[in-house]
Amino acid sequence: MSLPNERPMSIQEFYNLREETDRLFEYADGVVMMVPSSSTQHQRISSRLHAKLFNFFDGGDCEVFHAPFNVELKGENLGGTHIVVPDLLVICDKKGLTDNKFVGAPEMIIEILSPSNQAHDFGFKLNLYMQAGLKEYWIVNPMLSIIQVYELDQHGQYKQVDSL
Repeated sequence: MSLPNERPMSIQEFYNLREETDRLFEYADGVVMMVPSSSTQHQRISSRLHAKLFNFFDGGDCEVFHAPFNVELKGENLGGTHIVVPDLLVICDKKGLTDNKFVGAPEMIIEILSPSNQAHDFGFKLNLYMQAGLKEYWIVNPMLSIIQVYELDQHGQYKQVDSL
């Protein structure tokens, strides 16, 4: 859900807003969006996926992070400033990792749908992640008990490769 604003918000105003509240926000080139609170089911799914991914990547070059953790998306086909708070992400190339965020495109992002964020994750974020060059995007749909897996093809477009 976007916050009403008569003009685009600067990145500094965005950071100031975030300092003033405990709420989570995302930023899309001047537009600020509130991140909804997680349900119990959402937290259970996120915790289980985090544990499985942590064990899978343990001892290797990749590392899994969970919300709230900021990602400042950067990519060849992505203009403007975009800061997202994915449910889970996997980072293998750690040169974009700072003390409080990752700058770049992680290897993988997982978003867990809730009834209020389906259009945002299926439309806006899918296109945003594709433009940033995110290699793999999983959308977990607890209402349908499926995970849709999208991979970036050689043309920079997402192709759905699996439904689990």
